[in-house]
Amino acid sequence: MERSKHILEGLNNQYYRATLKSMGFTTDDLKRPVIGIANAWSECVPGHFNLRQVAQRVKDGIYRAGGTPIEFGVIGGCDGMGQGHDGMHYILPSRELIANSIESMAQINLFDGLVLLGSCDKIVPGMLMAAARLDIPCIFLPGGPMEGGAVFDGRQSDQTSSTEAYGMLSAGKITEAEYVSLENTSCPGCGSCSYLGTANTMCALAEALGMTLPDGGLAPATSAARLMKGEETGIKIMELVEKHITARKVLTEGAVRNAIKACLAMSGSTNAVMHLTAIAHEAELDIRVLEEFDSLSRTIPQLAKMNPACKYNVIDFYKDGGVPRLMENLQSLLETGVMTVTAQTLAENIASHRYTYPATGLVNHTLDDPFGYTGGVAVLRGNLAPDTGITKPGAFDKSLQHFEGEAICFDSEEAAEEAILAGKVHDGHVVVIRYEGPKGGPGMREMFKAMKYLYGRGLALTTALITDGRFSGTNNGCFVGHISPEAAEGGPIAIVHDGDRIVIDVESRKLELLVPQEEIDARLAAWKRPEPKFKKGWLGLYCKIAASGSEGAILKFDNL
Repeated sequence: MERSKHILEGLNNQYYRATLKSMGFTTDDLKRPVIGIANAWSECVPGHFNLRQVAQRVKDGIYRAGGTPIEFGVIGGCDGMGQGHDGMHYILPSRELIANSIESMAQINLFDGLVLLGSCDKIVPGMLMAAARLDIPCIFLPGGPMEGGAVFDGRQSDQTSSTEAYGMLSAGKITEAEYVSLENTSCPGCGSCSYLGTANTMCALAEALGMTLPDGGLAPATSAARLMKGEETGIKIMELVEKHITARKVLTEGAVRNAIKACLAMSGSTNAVMHLTAIAHEAELDIRVLEEFDSLSRTIPQLAKMNPACKYNVIDFYKDGGVPRLMENLQSLLETGVMTVTAQTLAENIASHRYTYPATGLVNHTLDDPFGYTGGVAVLRGNLAPDTGITKPGAFDKSLQHFEGEAICFDSEEAAEEAILAGKVHDGHVVVIRYEGPKGGPGMREMFKAMKYLYGRGLALTTALITDGRFSGTNNGCFVGHISPEAAEGGPIAIVHDGDRIVIDVESRKLELLVPQEEIDARLAAWKRPEPKFKKGWLGLYCKIAASGSEGAILKFDNL
């Protein structure tokens, strides 16, 4: 029996029907399957700005297929708006609030199925985590990527170009007029960021997981195709309800493994490692996502290449066949028997897909002509990262894949950014930013500005940056993030001194502090745990129960 029937059918349930009829729902509406639409629309997030229109087309599809849609709001923060200040402490923790709020609304209202509307960095994984937790029929649908802006520094600009340009301005490489001009030309319209950051990575991976209809992940925000996908999604959710295809029938170990392979093949954001770990945890799967990334990164070729790895944007990828073509080209390496939200298997989706545009070959390559023979994301270990660190060699120059340099240490993102702009970071430095992990930050802030300032000051090819925090998917240059254990938990990154030598070796998957073990042990013995930065409110709770980055920064309630 449909879930909604428990409260909408029978004389004894008049109370619930009367409550809904107060908002204009009819007797006929309440006899149909009820589909919740979790909509993260707001005027705070460009990636969500068009979701009112998308939601309406989803409703049209649900009505057309014989269901009743009920829309509700979900929070969603823009990572870009949170960058470089205290707001970034809240960004990763908001993922848990999103999952919890959707779970709450679905259970309060006993929805028969859910359509999840969101596009951006923590909203996508939060919604997929909720789907996995609830295990009812669900389809995820994003709002689509933004068009690229005016050409700057050899590629179409985006909002991150302004941060790179500020570094250039501080180094006297461009004029103030050149810098200011980007304000009105880098973001020509709404949508998730035009490059392959975490937002578009997760939208693509939602499609690779089988939780989004083919081409639904990356059709442009302002396109007619985006609205068409809305109506198609509304129709399809009704089929999933009828056939009892729930989220966990799609979110299987095979599907997660396929998403890992897709992420490696397109050099997706390092944050995907953490988010796929959290989604697998919510689906109660046994798959060890970090270990899968580590082993598969050595064998999965890089078949797609986008900004920040090259000048082409996500819409160029979409027009070159997007995720469907990537999955078709990878299919001999995938588990194609997995179920998807089309109510067909991945193999059936690949066989039946019709491409909108002819192949260009600029962004999507085949197995016999890859951009590289190993994946674009790598897992490192060593005495500086006993429980792993994550890097993205697919997005930086091969000359940086072995880097040895001298540590210059900072205990916060802001301190590092101030030093970079002041010219205190030089060629050969390894910038160490610590106490920015899930607990220590708290919230595992992104070192986005620090990397962009290094680029802008001409240091991208001569310095490196390591952190127990995270990176934006738009960052390139030699970096290692998610270092675990984090500094606030007594990880070795806490006891690095200025002047210590550090080696980053991507090929051997090593991150090493070149200090004798006896000295490391003595420093760790003398280390004292700092006081939490937040002791009340949501972050006061979060920093007590957040797990490490290597565990997906999930909430571990046994830490209370």
